[in-house]
Amino acid sequence: QVQFVESGGGLVPPGGSLRLSCTASGFTFSSYTMWWYRQPPGKERELVANIYPAGGDTNYADSVKGRFTISRDNAKNTLYLEMNSLKPEDTAMYFCNVILFGKTYWGQGTQVTVSS
Repeated sequence: QVQFVESGGGLVPPGGSLRLSCTASGFTFSSYTMWWYRQPPGKERELVANIYPAGGDTNYADSVKGRFTISRDNAKNTLYLEMNSLKPEDTAMYFCNVILFGKTYWGQGTQVTVSS
């Protein structure tokens, strides 16, 4: 079955950096667009970025453009999110997902807290 193992979250001061990872199994990772979402405390889940199967095309939410970089290593079935210049408003649970045959599969999430 489809599974994700997410890691890399933590507590970081404003201006700091983190790198999130999402290792996938149960499907042909290299064939699918992958997504990062986040859910701030008390708010709806929101799209952060996505990356197409070959890795050359990416899209970002306006709030993270120029600060976050999504990437993937298809040989390792792993999705990444490099986050720089972090702000308190980036505090959220971060999730990776994939859509397979119309069904969305989510990871368990990794918490990112930006605070001094």
